Amino acid sequence: MRMRTPLAAVAGIAAVALTAGPAAAVKYGEPDAGEHPHVGLMIAYTWTDANGDDVQIDDELRASWRCSGTQMDEDTFLTAGHCTYGADAVAIWFGEDLRDVQAAREFVVFADAIDQDSELAADAWSYEAVSHPEYDDALFYLHDVGIVDDVTLAPGVTFETYGQLPDLGYWDAQLATRKNARDSYTTVGYGLQWSMPDSQGQGRLSQGDWTRLKAGGELIGYRQFGGGTANDAYVVLTSNAHTGGTCSGDSGGPTFIAGTDTVVTVTSFGVNTTCAGTSGLYRIDTADDLAWLGQFID
Repeated sequence: MRMRTPLAAVAGIAAVALTAGPAAAVKYGEPDAGEHPHVGLMIAYTWTDANGDDVQIDDELRASWRCSGTQMDEDTFLTAGHCTYGADAVAIWFGEDLRDVQAAREFVVFADAIDQDSELAADAWSYEAVSHPEYDDALFYLHDVGIVDDVTLAPGVTFETYGQLPDLGYWDAQLATRKNARDSYTTVGYGLQWSMPDSQGQGRLSQGDWTRLKAGGELIGYRQFGGGTANDAYVVLTSNAHTGGTCSGDSGGPTFIAGTDTVVTVTSFGVNTTCAGTSGLYRIDTADDLAWLGQFID
């Protein structure tokens, strides 16, 4: 699986490699039912696999991992930095039910994804996957935001609305607000419903469809690593049967202020291999991130 090395007891579990078994969607989620048509599933294509070995076959870019994300304007897709890192090309699908793509994932090549006569034709694609300039894959959690730039939308693919950037300092204001007066949140993605490792710690992932689901979540605070001080690059939302939450494959997916198109985080990681407890969500309301994102998003 494409997973993060544990860092201070935090294991990144939100991106999922295409060699994993079939997957469902947001943990304890419910069907999106057309509420967020600008949220899509992205597949990253590479010339090499996770070990750096050449996987080029017949001069084809091969599918390597998948994430979720949000179309922010006509040619910009927002996701996590660890989702864009190392990608040579990206294809994006916006359907709510992507079982056809999931079933053929081991055979999908980028040439098929961008061929509009193919049964696997994508809704959008790009050769420009960019992670935050300070992104470090060994310390992914510090700047975990990425952009797919220069996106080409397939003929006939249009959106009435796009994702919107948040106000500066949104999360600081939320944390200073009494709990019962805070906003509600909606997290959207195409990840797993659950993850249950086997006795060797390998992922034994849920069986199901690649479908777009949504869940809620209650704000807990900033992420605290290994008993140390809180890191305000992240906020923490609950991930349980009552509120819902995120799991593998939801990386890069948005958390919206409920009832709006305003994206206030991208999903980054979980704290254990079973996707239980809480979700680590990278906040994009800081001056640094808004300035960087503003270079791409109209």
